[in-house]
Amino acid sequence: MRIWAVDFLKKQGYEILRTNFRCRLGEIDIIAKDGMTIVFVEVKTRRSLKFGMPSESVNFKKQLYIKRVAEYFITYHLSQDKYLYRFDVVEIFIDGQNNVSKINLIKDAF
Repeated sequence: MRIWAVDFLKKQGYEILRTNFRCRLGEIDIIAKDGMTIVFVEVKTRRSLKFGMPSESVNFKKQLYIKRVAEYFITYHLSQDKYLYRFDVVEIFIDGQNNVSKINLIKDAF
């Protein structure tokens, strides 16, 4: 599912830095660069809206989790250059044949 998000983000002009970044604190789906901004991207997929929009599952607890992992990445994997940071969510909607029916990017989601 993340490959669809990566392709979509590249088409939006993002430079993909890392996918599936893992550290002792957890994981971030995609880390990218949008201009001079480092973007931490959470990817959420749904086959139906029975349980709400995909982005609704990125609740406050999940946001804190992602922010802690992002802080780790910033501390240990970036040079001393000054960057802006933001958190985006990519929603992927899948149809009955396991094809992407829609991709939605929510910039600065939290």
